[in-house]
Amino acid sequence: MIDVASVRDYFTGLQDRIVGELEAVEGAPFLRDAWERPEGGGGISRLMEDGKVFERGGVNFSHVMGEQMPASATAHRPELAGRNWQALGVSLVLHPRNPYCPTAHLNVRFFLAGKDGEEPVWWFGGSMDLTPYYGFEQDAVHFHRCCRDALQAFGAETYPRFKTWCDRYFFLKHRNEARGIGGIFFDDLNQGGFERCRSLTQSVGDHFTAAYLPIIERRKDTPHGERERDFQAYRRGRYVEFNLVWDRGTLFGLQSGGRTESILMSLPPIAKWRHDWQPAAGSEEARLYTDFLPPRDWI
Repeated sequence: MIDVASVRDYFTGLQDRIVGELEAVEGAPFLRDAWERPEGGGGISRLMEDGKVFERGGVNFSHVMGEQMPASATAHRPELAGRNWQALGVSLVLHPRNPYCPTAHLNVRFFLAGKDGEEPVWWFGGSMDLTPYYGFEQDAVHFHRCCRDALQAFGAETYPRFKTWCDRYFFLKHRNEARGIGGIFFDDLNQGGFERCRSLTQSVGDHFTAAYLPIIERRKDTPHGERERDFQAYRRGRYVEFNLVWDRGTLFGLQSGGRTESILMSLPPIAKWRHDWQPAAGSEEARLYTDFLPPRDWI
């Protein structure tokens, strides 16, 4: 049985729990902004801007629906053309102020597509990944161990498969460069039935703060100067490029008539681009490229 209400209840509860933990770290409340979509559905955006820990961050819940699948979805699944649809989930991006703290992303989602006289088509998807500006092996190992732990109950092959999928997805093809150090990614998940897929997706959501917040606590007070902030802004430019050029979720949100401000909350408040810039050989900035961005087995 496909129980959309139970999925929605989990997603709204997850948003509340994560925001509560982030507010404890920030020491200040996130803004709450509810919105409605004329074509059907809406969402709740929870946002922090110009905080002392999070320079910009958002934890969004949305549940939207329509009569025709957006082009971004039918390009990926052409058999869904002409079906009505529902999409719901939680999407999170956190851009910390301190350049020694990595940016983090989480998304857990559920799609349902229907057509009179035919069985509904449904699937879950999700991801969580880490984008450091200055690399620390301790942080990378911890994050990937939590990703593995989230999937451990679903087969020993699941984490390696979802990790490889993540490495391939969060990749800037026009730069031949990874966005960060990856994590896990999955989509079109319906194997094993609704209950198993819902449990797997929930486990990913439930493991996010354990994967990320200990890293923030370790790094948020690290001394830094203009050099580190400048490099952070430069690397944030890569984050912008990925989200606007390659990310399917951004495109789906815009094509489906979602709230633009909520969709683009994933973008950092400050980013920079330079012409043909290269880090100094042997620098900590260079180590990001040589030691952290190339995909590797962290655990």
